[in-house]
Amino acid sequence: MTAQPHSESPSGGTRTAPPDPRGPWATGGTTFAGVLLLLNGILAVLEGISAIAADDVYPRIDTYVYKINLTGWGWILLVLGVIAVLTGCGILAGAAWARAVGIVLASLSLLAQFLFLPYAPVWSVITMGIDVFVIWALAAYEPDTARR
Repeated sequence: MTAQPHSESPSGGTRTAPPDPRGPWATGGTTFAGVLLLLNGILAVLEGISAIAADDVYPRIDTYVYKINLTGWGWILLVLGVIAVLTGCGILAGAAWARAVGIVLASLSLLAQFLFLPYAPVWSVITMGIDVFVIWALAAYEPDTARR
Protein backbone atom coordinates (compact mmCIF):
# COMPACT_ATOMS: atom_id res chain seq x y z
CA MET A 1 0.00 0.00 0.00
CA THR A 2 1.45 3.35 -0.99
CA ALA A 3 1.21 6.46 1.10
CA GLN A 4 -0.80 9.36 -0.26
CA PRO A 5 1.31 12.39 -1.19
CA HIS A 6 0.81 15.44 0.95
CA SER A 7 0.71 19.05 -0.16
CA GLU A 8 0.54 22.34 1.64
CA SER A 9 -2.94 23.81 1.93
CA PRO A 10 -3.51 27.60 1.81
CA SER A 11 -4.12 27.59 5.58
CA GLY A 12 -0.66 26.16 6.23
CA GLY A 13 -1.68 22.57 7.08
CA THR A 14 -1.24 19.48 4.99
CA ARG A 15 -3.94 17.73 3.01
CA THR A 16 -4.06 14.28 1.52
CA ALA A 17 -4.38 13.92 -2.24
CA PRO A 18 -7.54 12.20 -3.49
CA PRO A 19 -7.27 8.48 -4.22
CA ASP A 20 -6.08 7.43 -7.66
CA PRO A 21 -9.14 6.55 -9.80
CA ARG A 22 -7.00 3.99 -11.66
CA GLY A 23 -5.47 2.48 -8.52
CA PRO A 24 -6.04 -1.03 -7.16
CA TRP A 25 -9.00 0.02 -5.00
CA ALA A 26 -10.85 1.47 -7.99
CA THR A 27 -10.06 -1.35 -10.40
CA GLY A 28 -10.79 -4.02 -7.79
CA GLY A 29 -14.03 -2.25 -6.86
CA THR A 30 -15.07 -2.16 -10.51
CA THR A 31 -14.36 -5.86 -10.96
CA PHE A 32 -16.29 -6.62 -7.79
CA ALA A 33 -19.14 -4.39 -9.03
CA GLY A 34 -19.22 -6.39 -12.28
CA VAL A 35 -19.43 -9.65 -10.35
CA LEU A 36 -22.14 -8.25 -8.06
CA LEU A 37 -24.13 -6.95 -11.02
CA LEU A 38 -23.84 -10.33 -12.74
CA LEU A 39 -24.96 -12.26 -9.64
CA ASN A 40 -27.64 -9.70 -8.81
CA GLY A 41 -28.96 -10.14 -12.34
CA ILE A 42 -29.06 -13.93 -12.02
CA LEU A 43 -30.91 -13.65 -8.71
CA ALA A 44 -33.36 -11.11 -10.19
CA VAL A 45 -34.08 -13.52 -13.06
CA LEU A 46 -34.81 -16.28 -10.54
CA GLU A 47 -36.91 -13.88 -8.44
CA GLY A 48 -38.84 -12.84 -11.52
CA ILE A 49 -39.45 -16.42 -12.65
CA SER A 50 -40.74 -17.37 -9.20
CA ALA A 51 -43.09 -14.37 -9.13
CA ILE A 52 -44.40 -15.18 -12.64
CA ALA A 53 -44.73 -18.93 -12.12
CA ALA A 54 -46.39 -18.98 -8.70
CA ASP A 55 -48.17 -16.03 -7.14
CA ASP A 56 -48.01 -17.69 -3.71
CA VAL A 57 -44.22 -17.33 -3.30
CA TYR A 58 -44.50 -13.77 -1.99
CA PRO A 59 -47.07 -12.47 0.50
CA ARG A 60 -50.15 -10.69 -0.78
CA ILE A 61 -50.23 -6.99 0.03
CA ASP A 62 -53.75 -5.52 0.07
CA THR A 63 -53.08 -1.85 0.73
CA TYR A 64 -50.00 -0.64 -1.09
CA VAL A 65 -49.58 2.65 -2.92
CA TYR A 66 -47.73 1.11 -5.89
CA LYS A 67 -50.24 -1.56 -6.81
CA ILE A 68 -48.69 -3.93 -9.35
CA ASN A 69 -49.59 -7.60 -9.21
CA LEU A 70 -46.84 -10.15 -8.65
CA THR A 71 -46.84 -11.22 -12.30
CA GLY A 72 -46.06 -7.62 -13.26
CA TRP A 73 -43.25 -7.48 -10.69
CA GLY A 74 -41.98 -10.80 -12.01
CA TRP A 75 -41.66 -9.44 -15.54
CA ILE A 76 -39.98 -6.25 -14.31
CA LEU A 77 -37.44 -8.25 -12.31
CA LEU A 78 -36.89 -10.72 -15.14
CA VAL A 79 -36.14 -8.02 -17.72
CA LEU A 80 -33.88 -6.05 -15.34
CA GLY A 81 -32.12 -9.29 -14.41
CA VAL A 82 -31.36 -10.31 -17.99
CA ILE A 83 -29.99 -6.85 -18.80
CA ALA A 84 -27.95 -6.90 -15.56
CA VAL A 85 -26.39 -10.26 -16.48
CA LEU A 86 -25.36 -8.93 -19.89
CA THR A 87 -24.05 -5.70 -18.39
CA GLY A 88 -22.12 -7.52 -15.66
CA CYS A 89 -20.43 -9.65 -18.34
CA GLY A 90 -19.63 -6.44 -20.25
CA ILE A 91 -18.07 -4.84 -17.17
CA LEU A 92 -15.93 -7.90 -16.54
CA ALA A 93 -14.86 -7.86 -20.21
CA GLY A 94 -13.87 -4.20 -19.88
CA ALA A 95 -16.45 -2.80 -22.31
CA ALA A 96 -16.68 0.99 -22.10
CA TRP A 97 -20.47 1.02 -22.63
CA ALA A 98 -21.01 -1.33 -19.69
CA ARG A 99 -19.99 1.21 -17.03
CA ALA A 100 -22.65 3.73 -18.03
CA VAL A 101 -25.30 1.05 -18.54
CA GLY A 102 -24.30 -0.50 -15.19
CA ILE A 103 -24.84 2.79 -13.36
CA VAL A 104 -28.26 3.29 -14.99
CA LEU A 105 -29.22 -0.34 -14.39
CA ALA A 106 -28.13 -0.30 -10.73
CA SER A 107 -30.16 2.90 -10.29
CA LEU A 108 -33.24 1.26 -11.82
CA SER A 109 -32.66 -1.81 -9.65
CA LEU A 110 -32.43 0.41 -6.58
CA LEU A 111 -35.76 1.99 -7.46
CA ALA A 112 -37.40 -1.37 -8.25
CA GLN A 113 -36.18 -2.91 -4.98
CA PHE A 114 -37.51 0.10 -3.05
CA LEU A 115 -40.93 -0.47 -4.61
CA PHE A 116 -40.64 -4.24 -3.92
CA LEU A 117 -39.96 -3.65 -0.17
CA PRO A 118 -43.35 -4.90 1.10
CA TYR A 119 -42.93 -8.24 -0.66
CA ALA A 120 -39.36 -9.07 0.46
CA PRO A 121 -38.13 -6.40 2.89
CA VAL A 122 -34.83 -7.93 4.02
CA TRP A 123 -33.76 -9.00 0.55
CA SER A 124 -34.76 -5.62 -0.92
CA VAL A 125 -32.66 -3.70 1.61
CA ILE A 126 -29.64 -5.95 0.97
CA THR A 127 -30.02 -5.53 -2.78
CA MET A 128 -30.36 -1.76 -2.45
CA GLY A 129 -27.06 -1.67 -0.52
CA ILE A 130 -25.38 -3.71 -3.25
CA ASP A 131 -26.80 -1.36 -5.89
CA VAL A 132 -25.38 1.69 -4.08
CA PHE A 133 -21.93 0.05 -4.01
CA VAL A 134 -22.16 -0.82 -7.72
CA ILE A 135 -23.09 2.77 -8.59
CA TRP A 136 -20.19 4.13 -6.52
CA ALA A 137 -17.63 1.67 -7.88
CA LEU A 138 -18.58 2.24 -11.50
CA ALA A 139 -18.73 6.03 -11.10
CA ALA A 140 -15.40 6.29 -9.27
CA TYR A 141 -13.38 4.24 -11.77
CA GLU A 142 -11.53 5.96 -14.61
CA PRO A 143 -10.00 3.49 -17.06
CA ASP A 144 -6.50 4.16 -18.32
CA THR A 145 -7.24 4.82 -21.98
CA ALA A 146 -3.61 5.65 -22.79
CA ARG A 147 -2.62 1.98 -22.58
CA ARG A 148 -5.26 0.83 -25.08
